[in-house]
Amino acid sequence: MSTTERTLVRTLAPATVFLVALCLRPALTAVGPLLPQLGPDLGLGEGAQGLLGTLPLLAFAAASPLVHRLSERTGPERAILAALLALGVATLARPFTGTAGLWLATAVIGVAIAVGNVLVPALVKRDFARRVSLATGVYTACIVGAAATASALAVPLADATSWRVALASSAGLVVLVAAVWAPRAWRARPPASHVVDPHAAPVTSVWRQGTAWWLTAFMGLQSTVFYVLVTWLPTVEVTQGVTATTAGVHLFVYQGLGIVGGLVVPALLHRGPDERLGAVAASAPALVALLGLLLAPDLVVLWVVVAGLGQGAALVVALSLVALRGRDQRETARLSGMAQSLGYLLAAAGPVAAGVLTEATGSWRPALLVLTALAAVQVGVAWRVGRA
Repeated sequence: MSTTERTLVRTLAPATVFLVALCLRPALTAVGPLLPQLGPDLGLGEGAQGLLGTLPLLAFAAASPLVHRLSERTGPERAILAALLALGVATLARPFTGTAGLWLATAVIGVAIAVGNVLVPALVKRDFARRVSLATGVYTACIVGAAATASALAVPLADATSWRVALASSAGLVVLVAAVWAPRAWRARPPASHVVDPHAAPVTSVWRQGTAWWLTAFMGLQSTVFYVLVTWLPTVEVTQGVTATTAGVHLFVYQGLGIVGGLVVPALLHRGPDERLGAVAASAPALVALLGLLLAPDLVVLWVVVAGLGQGAALVVALSLVALRGRDQRETARLSGMAQSLGYLLAAAGPVAAGVLTEATGSWRPALLVLTALAAVQVGVAWRVGRA
């Protein structure tokens, strides 16, 4: 390989992390639109279907605190390659291995994605140290864009083929990205655990750090608001007279606008002496949108747009702050694991609790009121977590 080729490889290699981001949601977001076909075919009731959507979040919560151990043993690049391979195999096998295979593969998918969720911020911290927020915005745009696209294409692809083919289709993307990532993984040096870096930050458990708990609270609150709306917003709209088709379009808009919010908010994160302006600006839209749904439901399109911009921005802020607050790559991985573990555990409970509350009261209003209160708390936490 010539000097020019080696220089080109070193320049482009860090950008391959954005390709990994494309793989972190399609296997999840394609499930919801296919449930009306998948459920009856496999004999799954509504409760089982809801658990199928929640299982990956529970896997996130269980696996995220352990990812840093895998990374420290193999190196982050090789850990991500292993996760991509597992994700590709599980995504391909899930629709074709019966009911037991469906549940097992879904759990494996959740664990594999958790590895990427935790290690991508750590790699951004290392490879884009001077542009953490901008790089976070780009890879979040990749996550959100791929998620929205998978949701939109799932039903048309199922109509043209079958729900099994549609559910397995994202495996092709994962295999392609794994092939691109593999050379980077093999070139990476495995960590030398026996070598002590005199410049490394002191090892302090993130579970004992107050900042880590504030970050975890912010991650959990923004994730809960997002997943409750992704799960139930179409149903809420239908009860208010919106057609199911239109509500589906609104859900696509809600997810798609996250790309715009995620790319805009990095500019706000660095206005002022700390990140409070960006954190609050990213959190306020959810509160405004939820109040709008309660007080002026006829303007639902406006509230969908506002909420969509906010959810992408809030995710970028959460991931950026994890990278910014970690003192080095190792601590960032541990901080990411803690925040995402407890954060996704709270997010997994959100849609279930909203459904139970609505069933008990016969109205979506109490659930929206609770979600609005959580959004208000998120704004307060954003102010605190944004302090340098």
